[in-house]
Amino acid sequence: MSLVNPKVVGVVGAGLIGRAWAILFARAGLRVQIYDAVEHALDAAMDEIAQLLQDMQRADLLIESPSVVLARIHPVASLADACRDAVLIQENIRETVEAKTEVFTQLDLLADPATVLASSTSWLPASSFTESLPGRARCLVAHPANPPYLIPLVEVAPAPWTDEAAVGIAMELYAHIGQEPVLVRKEVHGFLLNRVQGALLNEMLNLYEDGYASADDLDKVMKFGLGLRWSFMGPFETIDLNAPEGIVDYVARYGKTYTDVSRTQKDNNWNAEVIARIEAERRVLTPADALPSRARWRDNRLMALRQHQNTQPK
Repeated sequence: MSLVNPKVVGVVGAGLIGRAWAILFARAGLRVQIYDAVEHALDAAMDEIAQLLQDMQRADLLIESPSVVLARIHPVASLADACRDAVLIQENIRETVEAKTEVFTQLDLLADPATVLASSTSWLPASSFTESLPGRARCLVAHPANPPYLIPLVEVAPAPWTDEAAVGIAMELYAHIGQEPVLVRKEVHGFLLNRVQGALLNEMLNLYEDGYASADDLDKVMKFGLGLRWSFMGPFETIDLNAPEGIVDYVARYGKTYTDVSRTQKDNNWNAEVIARIEAERRVLTPADALPSRARWRDNRLMALRQHQNTQPK
């Protein structure tokens, strides 16, 4: 089963992630039927999407005009309308098993049997909210990075019973809209990105809590160190290139040292007092009332990085 000329997708939930998916699908030429249970949320979402499209045009991330892309996004009044003729439904509601189970039960009744049902959940495995559905074989997780219209990773994580054809359609569709889908071959809590990010955050918190560096200096370790390389190649390729004869040579040189370091690393319970100290340091650098403008700055920096990446040879 292969995806042929997709034309329509449904987006359920018009919050931050739902709006981003709508932009991605519409930018790729698809009709987007976006629904939210809170009616006024759709008006606010369309205003925000219009602003984001203007920003993306200034960063050369749109081929067409913002108005052309925006015209492909259609607010709809019901879940049934969101499902109509859709090759895939992208769900983006709150992160609870109960809420996911309820909406997927409705989607399974309303959507055509050939429609793939995908959740944007960051943590919940598909098996936790689709097991009892008659159409569970077409259900999966498609977890994006935030914001999805600037960071192209999508983790496609099927349940044990998800049909390979549904996985293939999802992988092909996300590639079609310019994303970088990766397949999570077995269900695991937190999928891939959040597990790696969590391991890094735990170590950063330990280094801060134990007094080795300030929060700002630990951020600099990423900004001016690891992050520069990791923005265009991953850690395996990094170590492959950091020894004259490749990855085996690197491990022969440094593997024991990393093993010794790992024995000194520990879990972190995200202590409230420690978090409050980091919060205080962060508010000196970015006052609370400046967070929205700083987030807009972040997005524009990401747009510039994406534009740079797009100009590089494969």
